[in-house]
Amino acid sequence: MDKFLIGLGSGLLLALIVFMIMEIKLRSVKSTAKADNDKLKSMLTDRMEIESEGITRLKSENEKLKKENENLRISIQTYAQKPGRKELQRLQVYQTAVDRLIINSPGFGAAWQAALKDSEIEFEKTYIGVQPFIKKLIPMKTDAAVIKEIDES
Repeated sequence: MDKFLIGLGSGLLLALIVFMIMEIKLRSVKSTAKADNDKLKSMLTDRMEIESEGITRLKSENEKLKKENENLRISIQTYAQKPGRKELQRLQVYQTAVDRLIINSPGFGAAWQAALKDSEIEFEKTYIGVQPFIKKLIPMKTDAAVIKEIDES
């Protein structure tokens, strides 16, 4: 029975030593896991703060760009309402119509170019003062050739 008690005692002692070693390892793993968990939490907190700052910066930039866009839209509308702007738009429409006529009508292009050249020369003379100043203010009849109507009888 002494051998049994010695065997039982040595077995229990060995089990106690193994249990203590396992407990120490478990505590070490737990502390490492806790440290890793705390590290990950701090990293997550830092990342969320950085992303939050980025999102707020993007939102403020977005608002700034929206305001700038609205200001530009208002400026464009104001510019479109300035005196002379309607006339420029009408001139652009006329120019488009003339371009289409030049392309679509075979004889119109040459006649139009000649009339345009004569008008430009007349305008230059008036602008530099060769023709009287009053002609600028009150346009009289022009020197342009007028096509006479043919009576069909």
